[in-house]
Amino acid sequence: MIKKYPVAALLLLGALPYSAAYAQQAARAAQKFMAEDGTPALVRFRPETPAYTLSQGRQALVEQLQLKAEDQMLHSRTETDGMGFVHEKYNQYYKGIKVEHAAYTLHAKQGNVESMSGQIERIEGLKTSPAMDAATALRYALAFVGATQYMWDDAVEEAGLKQMENDPTATYRPQGELVIVRNDRNPNPGLHGKPTLAWKFNVYAKAPISRAYIYVDAETGEIVLQDAIIKHVAATGTVATKYSGTQSSATSTTTGGYYLREATRGLGIETYNCKKGSSYTTAVDFVDADNNWTEYANTNFDNAALDAHWGAQAVYDYWKNVHARNSYNNAGAKIRSYVHFDDTPGDGKGYENAYWNGSVMTYGDGYTRFDPLTSLDVCAHEIGHAVCSSTANLTYSNESGALNEGFSDIWGAAVEYYKAPNKATWLIGEDIDKVRPALRSMSDPNAEGQPDTYKGTNWYAGTGDNGGVHTNSGVLNHWFYILSVGKTGTNDIGSSFSVTGIGIDAAAKIAYRTESVYLTSSSNYAAARTYSIQAATDLYGAGSTQVTAVTNAWYAVGVGAAAGGTTPPPTTSTYCTSKGTNVSYEWIDLVSLGSINRTSSKDAGYYNGTALGTSVTAGSAQTINFSAGFASTAYTEYWKIFIDYNQDGDFIDSGETIVSGSSSSAATISANFTVPTTAKSGKTRLRVVMSDVSATSSCGSYSYGETEDYSITISGGTALQEVAVTKSGNELDLIGSGRAQVLDVYPNPATDMLRVTTPGNGPVVAVSVTDLQGIKVLGTQVKGGQLNVSTLAKGIYMLEISDGQKVFHQRFVKD
Repeated sequence: MIKKYPVAALLLLGALPYSAAYAQQAARAAQKFMAEDGTPALVRFRPETPAYTLSQGRQALVEQLQLKAEDQMLHSRTETDGMGFVHEKYNQYYKGIKVEHAAYTLHAKQGNVESMSGQIERIEGLKTSPAMDAATALRYALAFVGATQYMWDDAVEEAGLKQMENDPTATYRPQGELVIVRNDRNPNPGLHGKPTLAWKFNVYAKAPISRAYIYVDAETGEIVLQDAIIKHVAATGTVATKYSGTQSSATSTTTGGYYLREATRGLGIETYNCKKGSSYTTAVDFVDADNNWTEYANTNFDNAALDAHWGAQAVYDYWKNVHARNSYNNAGAKIRSYVHFDDTPGDGKGYENAYWNGSVMTYGDGYTRFDPLTSLDVCAHEIGHAVCSSTANLTYSNESGALNEGFSDIWGAAVEYYKAPNKATWLIGEDIDKVRPALRSMSDPNAEGQPDTYKGTNWYAGTGDNGGVHTNSGVLNHWFYILSVGKTGTNDIGSSFSVTGIGIDAAAKIAYRTESVYLTSSSNYAAARTYSIQAATDLYGAGSTQVTAVTNAWYAVGVGAAAGGTTPPPTTSTYCTSKGTNVSYEWIDLVSLGSINRTSSKDAGYYNGTALGTSVTAGSAQTINFSAGFASTAYTEYWKIFIDYNQDGDFIDSGETIVSGSSSSAATISANFTVPTTAKSGKTRLRVVMSDVSATSSCGSYSYGETEDYSITISGGTALQEVAVTKSGNELDLIGSGRAQVLDVYPNPATDMLRVTTPGNGPVVAVSVTDLQGIKVLGTQVKGGQLNVSTLAKGIYMLEISDGQKVFHQRFVKD
């Protein structure tokens, strides 16, 4: 069904009338920390001069997030923590359709909003009517998953779900929900990361086992995102210590003996035997006659069930006693564990995995690589995923997925330290791994193939393992280790650091507040740094030793600056790389600011001009001139110019984007900006990026265009760590003049003839038409600016045309 909320049902956030004086007060009070896409990740207000009361939350969201009439924020829930903070959470909607992973929270104390944090999407002109229905989209989703059997195909599992949920209508069969989500899978820079109308399905496959949210482009059928619900340990391995010896564990008694069940922790903890099968429904109880479970150390590994049962109780106790959290959902949810699970029964091989499937714990017996995966930190790690799904709900891909995995490792270490401090707290899987000394090392991630520095040695930049979630989690793991015990050294990017540890208990409290209060589903490492500093500030006060340690631990792993600004400015190698991979058709041919005045031809996609520089004064007005060079056709180019005002080695802070706009002109463009009075004095970096893709950021490679870096020396600044401004520079809607250079097709939908206009009315050198399956339609050509589509079957097609220089794409519909 289409979940499209009527406007009347939402908290509408459009333009609101308010006094100019009040707006100025709000602007003075606000300190903004920006995400990489230029949206506010954290807005902080001075408690002594509150800008908004909680009852003015609507106004706060509109003004500080600069929301438009199409944007709506729907209140999802309100939470109160032990520190007296009230957290009002909102989900973003665009024209009544939910925007996945876009949420914002107001944090208030005594009725005054002290800060607000989250992630929003800037969406413009997105079509909100799907071209295909949910049934059609589901076929694309199932073709992508490619399982041989699904849970809803098994009548026993369907009946078991109805019994488990106490709902006669419950089913595993996916029900489509229409949402807007970023396209995370398309490698095309013009489409990657672009908000897309999509059908969302919860697909639970039984053979082979998988469960994930699958997002299908509602126009093309393309899979735009896969967000795993089952986090497979064996992908790179998430296992834990060996069995924990003889322990006290609560059980229940009934006619015929004692069961591995207990009812005093939340709604209960229960452990079942899958009997080396793949069905939860046919699983049975473990039963012992005298409640003295000493005879289970056998060749069948039945003692693994005792570890799972005791481990689940230990994990529950940790969350309840340390963080005052009642089970993983903070509402006493029952914890069910299933051991002796095997996804391919009868093959003689144990299942080498353990996972949280979104509802229950599942453990295999291991085979070649592992012993049974039921030890304490496996329990803690997997239930940690359940905690994450009830709090930050971090999307399981790329950096947010690495954070998801890293937090589960943190909880594995924290629970083990709490319940079994004699174990190797900082090693993950050291006892059950039959091949390696350990799967992961939080104290030395490099030893097991993980990075200990952001984008340093062993950093994974590919698409496997959901974007390296089990590899790149090493950065968060090492941050937590350094924060807990301290460390002195030099990281992979040449930054020397010395951090005094604050102990694992304080570090865990900061980590938990970061995950449960501030992080959102799309958060990355930069956001984790910002939010953990805020969490430490909440818990221990601004300027505390804990805040300093959190900040310096992030600096130690290559994320952000050190505390206090006492560290020398980052060297050139600190900054992320940015480069165009093709300069055949366009490049930067002029950058002029003060004594920087450079004209050039193409520079292989990147020019290091940091030897060239100019001086500016904090608070001064400046004008920068720049222009593009073209081989022939003047294509539309997107300009973004950045200055690292606080000298923390990146361009993501508020106000550091001084120009953002587009132009299809080769003429010189001028833009004005003001150097903030809060800029840090000293030498810093100016970065100019010109790309033919609007989504290009300050980091990474892109297809057509060029990046140039220069130096700027600032004097008279107040040397704050963060730049406290409320407007992000000179964000122009259009720079220069000229028509956007895109491929035009009309009418669309078409019945017989499709008229085609190339950018600049250029020539048509090559034509290709493909259907949604990627199959090329033969015999297509453009004559006289027209494409004959009369013989095509009804449906959606992709048109590809080259003008001899660039290749352009456009979808069209044949009626």
